[in-house]
Parts: sequence; C-alpha cells; structure tokens
Amino acid sequence: MTPQTYWAEHALLDGIVEPGVVIETASDGRIAAVRAGAEDPPVGAVTLRGLTIPGLANAHSHAFHRALRGTVQVGSGTFWTWREIMYGVAARLTPETYFALARAVYAEMALAGITCVGEFHYLHHQPDGTPYADPNAMGEALISAAAEAGIRITLLDTAYLSSGFGAAPDPHQRRFSDGDAHAWAVRASALTDRAHARTGAAIHSVRAVPAEQLATVAEWAHDREAPLHVHLSEQTAENDACLAAYGLTPAGLLAEHGVLGPRTTAVHATHLTPEDIALLGTSGTTICMCPTTERDLADGIGPAKSLDLAGSPLTLGSDSHAVIDLLEEARAMELDERLHTRTRGHWTAARLLRAATADGHASLGWPEAGRLEPGALADFATIALDSVRTVGPPARLAAETAVFAATNADVRHTIVSGRHIVRDGHHQLVPHTPAELAATVSRALGA
Repeated sequence: MTPQTYWAEHALLDGIVEPGVVIETASDGRIAAVRAGAEDPPVGAVTLRGLTIPGLANAHSHAFHRALRGTVQVGSGTFWTWREIMYGVAARLTPETYFALARAVYAEMALAGITCVGEFHYLHHQPDGTPYADPNAMGEALISAAAEAGIRITLLDTAYLSSGFGAAPDPHQRRFSDGDAHAWAVRASALTDRAHARTGAAIHSVRAVPAEQLATVAEWAHDREAPLHVHLSEQTAENDACLAAYGLTPAGLLAEHGVLGPRTTAVHATHLTPEDIALLGTSGTTICMCPTTERDLADGIGPAKSLDLAGSPLTLGSDSHAVIDLLEEARAMELDERLHTRTRGHWTAARLLRAATADGHASLGWPEAGRLEPGALADFATIALDSVRTVGPPARLAAETAVFAATNADVRHTIVSGRHIVRDGHHQLVPHTPAELAATVSRALGA
C-alpha cells in the first residue's frame, strides 16, 4: 500500500469527537500516526469532511439473502415461510453467480462504511449435495468477491448437517451438508487465510448440528484460535424442540458441549431464560444483534441490555440484508430496547458505535481493527454532517447525529488498509454497483 495522509474534519477518538485529526497510514496498511488539533489539512493530505469513525464491522451476513429484499415483503407469513423462499434462491447459485452477487453486495457494504464482513457461509456444495471439484469453490467465491469489493472478510464456514435434531437434510438443504462434523472439518481445514480474509467456524444452530457433533466444531475453532459463531434461540419453536430432544435450552446445550466462550458469538439470542443470559454472560460469549432482520421476520426483541449487564460484548449484523446499514442496526438496538422497557438512554452513541466497530471486529478475529490509533489497521469511514439528515447539531454531538439521524446514504468515504475504496460516495472498484446488484439479484431470482 502507498502511505497516505488523511485530514479528518472531525474524528471519533476513544469515544470522543475531536476536530482536525490527521491520520497517517503506512505501507503495511496500518495507521502510523494520529494527531488531533490540526486546524487545516497538511500539504498533500486527503480531506475527509464530516465525522470519521473506525470502519464498521458487519458481524453477521448471508450475502445471498440480499436477493430477497422486497420479494419477501409480499403478503404475510412467518420465519418458516420466509425460509422456503430463501431456499429457492440458494438452489440457483453457482460459484460464478455467487461471486458476482457477493461482489455487488460487498460493494454495497463498502458504500455503507463497512470495512469487514462476517460471512456465515453454508452454501457449500452443488444443489444435490455433490461437492464441486474444489470442495470450497463457493467459499472461495466469497473470499474473491470481498477482495474485488475492497473489504475484509471472515469466512465463517458453517456446519449444517441436519434438517432438525438429527433428521436428514431436506432436499433443498443437501448442498449445505458435509454429512458429519468430521467431514465438515476436513473440508474447512483446506481454507487458507489471506491479507484480506480470515477463516472462522460456525454452527448453524442446535437444530442443524446434532449434539454429539457440536464439540467437533468447537474444538476445530479452539485449536486454530478462530472465531466460532452460532445462531441461538432465534425462534421459540427451536427452543421448544431442543427442550424436547435434550431436556436443555439451546444455550444450555451449547454450554454442556463446550461451545460458549470469549471467541464465540451467539447470533440473535432473542428468546432466552435468565439462566441462559447468565451462561452467556459469565462465559464471555459475544452477542450479535441483527435488529433489522429480527423485526423483519417478526422474531422479537432480544434482551440486549440484560446480556450486556451479564458480561456479553455486543456486536451488530445486517444478516438477511433487509437493509445494509450498520448505523440503523446501532440505532435500532437502542430504540428496540426503549420500546421494550419504555425507558430511554440504555447505551451512549459512542458505546453503540463501539459495538459496530471494535467489538464487531474482535468477534470476527480482527482485534487489530476498529480503532483510530497507531498500529491499528487503517480502516475507517466518514459520515457526512451536512446532509438533510445530519445538518444542524453542533459538531460535539457528531456521534449522536451519526447514530440517531444518519443513514448509509450519508457515508461519504470508506478507507481499507489506507486505500480509498469509496470516495465522495462513489465506489472506486465497483463503480456501477446499482447496476451490478440489479443484474445479479435478477439472476438469483431466476428472472
């Protein structure tokens, strides 16, 4: 990378908005120096007007779900009927078409200030379950797509072995399954990290991985010191079935098989008992809240504040991509809690931005990202403070403005490894992102 100097009109440093911040990047893609109090840009510096924050981490993504936006809003239904439409999209994807779709989706993320994505990936094989010549062809397509879109990725390779508590996969789930956890581990072990890509593991859910195979996935992640993610208690039906099958809640089952812990992230965690919350908090398990998906699917409002108080770090994800807007996810977590409790002010704006940046990166295995300080990865984004949504408040309230008023449309710049990926709202690597999304989504829908 070519070293570059940026001058941020305002920047969020340790949760405080500072004016006139110089950020110098080094050839290794890290931040070399940060200096506040510079009234004017140094000679040759790139000017970033607005509020510059660490790059946003989208801790939970299913890239192919982007094709469902709008389509699944017709009529009523439940999570389970939504899932049937999702299967239809999944069945049509090939490594080539998935690469094209994901490239456009990741470009949309970069335009929203996202510099790293956690891709919860389970479309492993051909539709009938036969492996591709390269068993990781679909995962490699996602890794390549992220590279071409200019963002980082943690490929959370997912074990998805059962249609429910030991039952064989349904026909539309065959391409998800490796047969058993050992075969999953063999295939996942062939994936390699790159400068922009790291590999983690995922357990799709307690219904999709038999209890006796949970430890295999957990041990794979533990041995590699890799992130481990899992869908947890998204639906009450899953809780009821787990209790019937094992006499334990999903959180209790995961705890019994060594899945919980500081490198584990539980996604959704919507329907928990007080005992579940204590298990997650005392184990240091991170929680990924996905409010726009949880409300889109009518899942419910999870106990985010109780989990926070219990000791679980909080992160955010756009999941099914009803929208791709981490500022909206941050805002929604606070506002949903207000609806649930009828009280205001559960988290500060700076704390919500930490969930969307440093804590999200840590959950994805990038602890060196998510901060504007020397030695950190040079990943950051700038939010306009002069749009119709954000103009008006004083600059000292820029963090509050960003979280409670701005949207993805207000992201002006995105820098990854010191490289200017989005400049003045235009993607430099995928310049026709809307057209690419239109074409690839149409193909995924079979239109």
